[in-house]
Amino acid sequence: MTQPEKIVIALGGNALEEKGLPPTSQSQMNVVAKTSEYLAELSCKGYELAVVHGNGPQVGRILLATEAASHVTPALPFDVCGAMSQGYIGYHIQQALRKSLEKRGRHIPVVTVITQMVVDEKDPAFENPSKPIGPFYNEEEARNLEQEKGYVMKEDAGRGWRRVVPSPEPLEIVEIDTIKTLWNTTITVTCGGGGIPVVRNADGSLRGIAAVIDKDLAAERLAEGMQADVLMILTEVEQVCLNFNKPNQKVLGQISIAEAEQYIQEGHFAPGSMLPKVQAAVRFAASKPGRKAIITSLYQAEEALAGHTGTVIVG
Repeated sequence: MTQPEKIVIALGGNALEEKGLPPTSQSQMNVVAKTSEYLAELSCKGYELAVVHGNGPQVGRILLATEAASHVTPALPFDVCGAMSQGYIGYHIQQALRKSLEKRGRHIPVVTVITQMVVDEKDPAFENPSKPIGPFYNEEEARNLEQEKGYVMKEDAGRGWRRVVPSPEPLEIVEIDTIKTLWNTTITVTCGGGGIPVVRNADGSLRGIAAVIDKDLAAERLAEGMQADVLMILTEVEQVCLNFNKPNQKVLGQISIAEAEQYIQEGHFAPGSMLPKVQAAVRFAASKPGRKAIITSLYQAEEALAGHTGTVIVG
């Protein structure tokens, strides 16, 4: 590469947690250590990186913990729980990634930026919660939680039932100038969990609001703001599929913006799962000619950047 490519990487849940392992801090740290090996390899290839991560399971557990302890100490607001998840997930990533980089003789700082994301208080998402958070339940458990706690519960892409919360559109990254300042010297972990959702008051000040922003859409907002070359969304599958897990499943390689938009309109992608990933990829590819969005697995990231796998949408 004559000039380092700028890449914003959105890490899916499997980069933070592994099925079958207990959802403990140590388990997450162990998984993040493995994830960091792949990210460090990309950095060693000369790519300039920023990392965005999800927080659905983590913020859900923080909420459960603060609600369960409300008889001892006041429950924390939703936005504060989001900030807490940014802090501890970012801490795990920056610690593990720095170790992986140092092992390769690459001495680059890694820092977490606690990031706020401006949303519209009148966003229709507040009337239609759709973002899954917290653990999975069977249908009976989900119905009981609806009755007992007033949660909104929805089935999540055939994997079980989860609590859902509002997921408004990300409009503005409050700390974008700080991220720009850091970019040339530092790998930033930013917009964690989609960013802490905030709204602007009449006087211009910011106020937290109860929601969880989709991390893929937040990563797209970051990629545009940083004038990145590539938005890479890393998930559990190597490529996006039509008719997923059905006999007529079709794997998607390189597709046009128009094709991706058609598949979205036809309802091929599950809301709260693959749909926001494809939507984010389309937005980024369409934002400027030559920009590229890739959806693939963490383990195939390097191969996807080389053009050998992944689902690729090019503007």
